Amino acid sequence: MKLYSSYKKHLVAVDSIIFGYDILEKEIKLLLIKRSFNPAKGKWSLAGGFIEPGESLDIAASRVLRNLTGLKNIFMKQLYCYGDPERDPGARVISVAYWALIKIKDIDRKVTDRNGAHWQSINQLPKLIFDHQSMVERALKELQLQIRIKPVGFELLPEKFTLVQMLDLYEAIYQRKIDKRNFRKKILSMNILEKLEEKEKQTSKKGAFYYKFIKERYKRLIKNGFYFSLDVN
Repeated sequence: MKLYSSYKKHLVAVDSIIFGYDILEKEIKLLLIKRSFNPAKGKWSLAGGFIEPGESLDIAASRVLRNLTGLKNIFMKQLYCYGDPERDPGARVISVAYWALIKIKDIDRKVTDRNGAHWQSINQLPKLIFDHQSMVERALKELQLQIRIKPVGFELLPEKFTLVQMLDLYEAIYQRKIDKRNFRKKILSMNILEKLEEKEKQTSKKGAFYYKFIKERYKRLIKNGFYFSLDVN
């Protein structure tokens, strides 16, 4: 006798809001796909898929992301569960949304091209299927919250970066201008960056020093009661 056999079954899926940062265009971008099946075939969609037998939610989300980008072990967090009975016209589908941060340059372009994936500016998104726009809006708010209290922004930057490039990233995420002097003072006061001898000279003659985020130093500081706070005006 199978337990719960008298209850109706529902499909469970995961959807991923995949953020990337274009350091040249100074824009937060979202990785979208053209849906290849009905319902809503040919329309823009988040990367997603159904849970396979024996998979946990986290493993399923990681699998979907790996299949789309070729990347493993990246920053990914569960966001929210969407269960409106009418959210998917194909069937009763409950979707657990995740948000992820990746460096655009790290993606295997052959993999994304094969899956029909494209980067779109967060400020110029096409119309998305179902409730995917709501997922994106919630994920962006969560990202804006998390970068104030955790150093997650470094997941979007290259290994070495200038303070101006870091400021550009935070302005792109916050979607507003930030006081340059206040930002510089706060981030340097945390003592989690290492100043390198190398300079970036493509954008100015004088050049700006590169910095590097020291993750191990940050972990040690956290153990000693350090609190990351980068809520700047």
